[in-house]
Amino acid sequence: MRLLWRTPKGRTPDGPLLRDITLVCLAVGVVGLSYGAVAVTSGFAWWFPVLMGVLVLAASSEFLFVGIIAAGGSPITALLAGLLVNARHLPFGLAVPDVLGRGRRRALGAHLMNDETVVFALAQDEPECKRAAYWLCGLGILICWPVGAALGALLGGVVRDTGALGLDAMFPAVILALILPALKDRPVRRTALAGAALALTVTPFLPAGLPVLLAVAALPLFAAKTKKEARR
Repeated sequence: MRLLWRTPKGRTPDGPLLRDITLVCLAVGVVGLSYGAVAVTSGFAWWFPVLMGVLVLAASSEFLFVGIIAAGGSPITALLAGLLVNARHLPFGLAVPDVLGRGRRRALGAHLMNDETVVFALAQDEPECKRAAYWLCGLGILICWPVGAALGALLGGVVRDTGALGLDAMFPAVILALILPALKDRPVRRTALAGAALALTVTPFLPAGLPVLLAVAALPLFAAKTKKEARR
């Protein structure tokens, strides 16, 4: 763990980075409250969202799984839908292959992969900083998400209308705040806008999760812009 903490010059990650990672992990824990509460009010045992939080560690697919089962869908359908949503981890893995480590550490690193860890890793310049940010955020979420789910399961026994809390809005707000600095780069901004437009266009016609995956189709635009600028 000590090696993951150190940057290239032997210093610990700077204060702003640690602050941002801490705030994101706490925000994930708060979203976990909503997840645990929704799961319990949907008829699941209190331990189910906690166990899912540790073994799956993917908020969107876990919410989707619980929602499909609660709506009367089959477990197989819920499982396939969750796998489909998590298919976005394939390009994630291609984006940060150098931060996962080797051997058993690589298996754990792959388990910690999610939107937040990848965003933090890509925001760093040095490879060592990328690895430190990825693992600090990933391990923090591994703790905060199940703990939040456990507290939410207890909350679900008291508050029946969990949607009134509005906790689910925190997750996309956090991700948006993390990616805003990267949008200062023109090719990134154009690609992001193209992907968002594509996702919004197909949202009325496709199941939840698929529009986000289709937004990846805008990536060739980024590659083309980057190649064109490199030639200049």
